[in-house]
Amino acid sequence: MPAALTLGYVPGGTPAKWARIWAERHPDVPLRMRTIEAANAAAEVRTGGVDLAVLRLPADTSGLAVIPLYEETTVAVVPKDHVLSAADELTAADFDGEPILIPLDHVVYWPDAPGVPVEHRPETTESAMELVAAGSGLVIVPQSLARLHHRRDLTYRPIVDAPTCPVALAVPEGPQSALVEDFIGIVRGRKPGSSRAQAEPVPKRTAREKTLAKQAARAAAGKVARKPGRGRR
Repeated sequence: MPAALTLGYVPGGTPAKWARIWAERHPDVPLRMRTIEAANAAAEVRTGGVDLAVLRLPADTSGLAVIPLYEETTVAVVPKDHVLSAADELTAADFDGEPILIPLDHVVYWPDAPGVPVEHRPETTESAMELVAAGSGLVIVPQSLARLHHRRDLTYRPIVDAPTCPVALAVPEGPQSALVEDFIGIVRGRKPGSSRAQAEPVPKRTAREKTLAKQAARAAAGKVARKPGRGRR
């Protein structure tokens, strides 16, 4: 049995609960956690950079088995004094004519997202937040990233008709090591010693997951045509 297990997770991922349970059940086997860029998360699992990863979908998950975890609320980050901050929740129509910042590490898959994309694309979501504070536009992100990059001069509001942001656990396809199976059992809420944690196989990808993976792969290769006047989210 390997001396450790390496878990990758994208920014905003929340593996702390599972790490705590792992430490209780495997005090002699360290769980090494490493933050990985969303765009590279699936590749890190395929190449063995990490044993498994908490990542965002859609992504090119070819060669991987994917376990859905949860769906994140999509929010808009705005300056605290912005007119949109007066509402408790927003709709896509509220963004008509609003400048939208789309960082290069953008992770919200929303092909027909509203607003007017700003031509300059910030390198990271964090730098996009700085531009939002400077009044250069708004940014649309999963709620966890809005919390991760919190600033006193910014706030965020949920977008009720936006697509959610799926989060999943990815492992290599095929037979798993005992440690990976144990971690999957923890994620699924299995009790210590549960036979189901060992016997239940990692589910194969659904047709929808395969379709999303193909779309993500084409988008990454720059082969997806963009509608005039709209930025792909």
